[in-house]
Amino acid sequence: MGVHDKFENKAEELKGRAKEATGAATGDDDLKTEGKADQASAAIKQGGEKIKDKANEITDKIVGNN
Repeated sequence: MGVHDKFENKAEELKGRAKEATGAATGDDDLKTEGKADQASAAIKQGGEKIKDKANEITDKIVGNN
């Protein structure tokens, strides 16, 4: 997982947390839901990147790069 991707995914997660908290504090259910959706999207992306990292590790071991 590239540092840039990690940063973007974390930023999206934090943005989602902020939206959810703001929505909860102001009673804006749409904003709260949007924040949860942003967090879920970031989690899915982070999971996909972790799978790619593992696949690269396995490939490197098979090929002998590590």
